[in-house]
Amino acid sequence: MSAKFQPFTTEYEFDTGKLNPEGRVIVRKLSHMKEMYLDQKAVEERVEEDPLIYEVYNVELPETMAHIQHCTTILYPGKIGNEYFMTKGHYHEILDRAEIYFCLKGKGQLIMQTKEGDFKKLEMVPGTIAYVAPEWAHRTVNTGDEPFIFFAAYPGDAGHDYGGIETEGFVKLSVEENGEQKLIDNPRYQKV
Repeated sequence: MSAKFQPFTTEYEFDTGKLNPEGRVIVRKLSHMKEMYLDQKAVEERVEEDPLIYEVYNVELPETMAHIQHCTTILYPGKIGNEYFMTKGHYHEILDRAEIYFCLKGKGQLIMQTKEGDFKKLEMVPGTIAYVAPEWAHRTVNTGDEPFIFFAAYPGDAGHDYGGIETEGFVKLSVEENGEQKLIDNPRYQKV
């Protein structure tokens, strides 16, 4: 009897952050997430330009517990107003699923929160391995001046719930004030 799914390899391209084969690619521009930034005037000033915020290169696997989904994300440098480029952020559809992030290039933050409003920020630099515990929403933020690239792995059935973040927001926002990065309270955050 032979296995139904065969072992395989994927190549990580160190110069670009992409995977080969590329797999399923997700491209997020400002127009895909314009409501997620606090400064809506700054959004309107840049939406026609529609800057590329991030790309995700997903290895294509069945979305079942038997498999480990994995991908690379390239989060580009930039700001909308004074708020750094960020990923949309999400909870897992199955809340008790964890995730691992491994920073490959650049620098940034992994910001996380629970539905109860607990908050945690982890700094990420090349070589940092971060553990996203079950039940924590997570978002990455590029606080540097080059692409922030990381590898992620998580249970295949975890799923992504972006809707909660789109409606509730994150507890804190990562901004630049007087040339320094800082976290501020998100005035639009709504605790569930």
